[in-house]
Amino acid sequence: MYQQLKLENQICFPFYAVSRLIIRAYQKDLDALGITYPQYLVMMVLWEKEYLSVIEIGEKLVLNTNTITPLLKRMEQQGLITRSPSSEDQRKMMIALSEKGKAMQKEAAQIPYNLLKRLHLDKDEEKIEELKRLKSQINELIELLKTEGQVQP
Repeated sequence: MYQQLKLENQICFPFYAVSRLIIRAYQKDLDALGITYPQYLVMMVLWEKEYLSVIEIGEKLVLNTNTITPLLKRMEQQGLITRSPSSEDQRKMMIALSEKGKAMQKEAAQIPYNLLKRLHLDKDEEKIEELKRLKSQINELIELLKTEGQVQP
């Protein structure tokens, strides 16, 4: 057997597994809000800046337009956002929070704390700092992978 094909030797598998497990840990809170994890990510982006283009949201979430567009359409149907053509360029779709989407922010503000509490990390400052360092390292890897296609060999 090729050693490089063993699951235990894959760099990507632990990231995949931890992503799925973290999303599962969020599920109870997201179910209470009636949204999915990808919708939660979109909401967080819009709570930071209330009016963005589809392309800007996709860039922040590292998602292609063809992935994010159906997601945004469902969110519009749920009454969380509004979609409208840009006043500057009719081909550009702009996304804004609806009143319902804005109101959801207060309830959602507890979600990160609830996750820490669920993982018994809410009172462990050392572990929280360790997770912050890990997050920083992962962000560096994300940037490396985002630019990987742009670097000439």
